[in-house]
Order: sequence, then C-alpha cells, then structure tokens
Amino acid sequence: MPGAKVTIYQVAERAGVSPATVSRVLNGARVSAESERLVLAAAAELDFTPNRTARRLRRQYSEVIALVIPDVENPFFTALARGVENRARAGGYSVVLCNTDDDPARESTYLDIALAEHMAGVILAPADDASDVSRLIARRCPVVAVDRRLSRQDVDAVTVDNRAGGLSAARSLFADGFSRVACITGPSSVETAQLRMEGWLQATRDRHGAGDDALLRYADYRVDGGRAAMAELLALPEPPDAAVVANNLMAAGALDALHDAGLTPHGFGLAVFGDLPFASFERRGIRVVDLPARELGEAAAGLLLDRIGGDDGPPRTVVLRTDRRAKERQ
Repeated sequence: MPGAKVTIYQVAERAGVSPATVSRVLNGARVSAESERLVLAAAAELDFTPNRTARRLRRQYSEVIALVIPDVENPFFTALARGVENRARAGGYSVVLCNTDDDPARESTYLDIALAEHMAGVILAPADDASDVSRLIARRCPVVAVDRRLSRQDVDAVTVDNRAGGLSAARSLFADGFSRVACITGPSSVETAQLRMEGWLQATRDRHGAGDDALLRYADYRVDGGRAAMAELLALPEPPDAAVVANNLMAAGALDALHDAGLTPHGFGLAVFGDLPFASFERRGIRVVDLPARELGEAAAGLLLDRIGGDDGPPRTVVLRTDRRAKERQ
C-alpha cells in the first residue's frame, strides 16, 4: 500500500488505538510505551510516512513553540528554558524565547506575535495572575502556564509547591535558633509571591501564635527591590534576625544590604528560593529552597505537546515539589 495514501485513521485501526493517539505519537507527545510501540509497528507495516509540510498547511501552524518568560537573565528561567527546549526538540519542535521583563504590555505583544506567526503553542510564565490568553484560546492555540498560574483562564499549568517551600524555609530558620524571621516576597499580584509568603506566615504563627506585618515586605523580584526591602527591615526599631527571601535576585540585593550593615549570613539567617545568581556571592550559611527549574520546563513542554497532539481533555495542573527542607549551602 503506497505510503502517501495511508491515513492516520488506517494506522489507528491497525494499531488498535485512537487517531488522537496516533497523532500524539507522530508529534512526539507523551503516550504509554505500549501505545507508541503499536503505532510505530502499524505505521511500518502500512509504509506510512507523515507528510510534515502537508500537516503544517492543514493545521495552519508552524512547528515552533513560543516560550514567554519574565526575565531571561535570571538563572531560574534559563534552566527552565533549557528544559522546555530539550523536550520540545525531542518532539520535533523549535522554541522561540520571548523576554517580557514582567511587563504585561510587552507580554501581550509577544502573544499576538505567536498568533500572527501561527506558532504551534505557547508556554507562558505570566507577568501577573491576570495575564490574558483569551485570544489564543479563541484561536485554539494551546497554552501552558509555567511557574505561575493564570486567574482569568483555566489552562494547563505546571508549578512548584510554593507554600510548602515558604513553610520549610521559615521553619529551617526557626529551628536554627532565629526568632524574628522576616519575609521579602514578590509583587502581591503574583501567585508565587503570595504562596511563599503564606508558607512563611504559617511557620511564624506556629512559632509565635501570630504573624508580624512589620516583618513583611513586597518587592519586585529584582535585585534593587530586595536591597531596598532588606534595608527597610534592618532600619526597624526591632529589626529581624533572619529573613526568607522569595527569589534569588531579591536575595542578591538583600545580601548587598546586609553587607552594607556589616552583617553576614553567618550571623543573620537567610533562606532563599533558588540558587544565588552571581558567582561572587558567598553562599556558606545560606539556606536554599531548591527549585526544579529544568523539570518545570520539561513538564510544561510535555503538556503542550500533548495538546498539540490532539489531547482535548480538561485543563491539568502539575505541582512539583521543592526540596522538602531548605538546605544550608556549605
């Protein structure tokens, strides 16, 4: 039977699976090992060769995925992008990286470009919880939110257990004898910032019976924001003796402020989400909540490939664990 005349429906019938499963296998999306074996065997028996050019024209999308992230210079997002690329390339897709600088207007522009260029799908680390992907949904362009979920639309998402991470970070400081543990978290409009703060708050209430708003600062997930927040905390009449810092860039700024005040992580407790971004920083004594950045990217790309391959099930949320206890860097 000439390969050009064989359809995925015939392959599906021979393999005993659905056409959607055949599509997933051909697109490199995740299926069971047995389903993949059956599809590939049936395709070989029928001499079926997918016509990638015809498939693109029929579906009217390119074999390119847009990865839209807030800060390409942050090592966390660099590692996440690597995970996305590894999984996407294994599925036959290229990745275009778009940096928003946490600017909703810039993010919206990139999403419009993804539509205009007929990209196969979008993986988005939203600028804030209210990021709008309704245009993509209306055009049936698959979207997966990564690191941060969306509040306006219910789409697939891959996150870490941020609340548990904040809890373990604060508890590790209390366990080591610190008593006034502050929290420097990101913008209040960002879910990850709120959840990490909630973990800190629970640990504080468990220890003292109540939280202390004076020890909470919201910043912008940037170095300058962390520096300013830590300087404010140190200037309090009763300053903290430790702090949970909700991302690595703010922690770099917080360390600058500690250095200016003559303090070090050996005397002032510091627990940080993610490894510090600059090699020049002294890491000894700093407790780090490990974030599985590359695994986040791989999981997000896997979900997106499933959708591109025809999975039309309800939206799914995958939550990956942070390290169960904030570990002190030696």
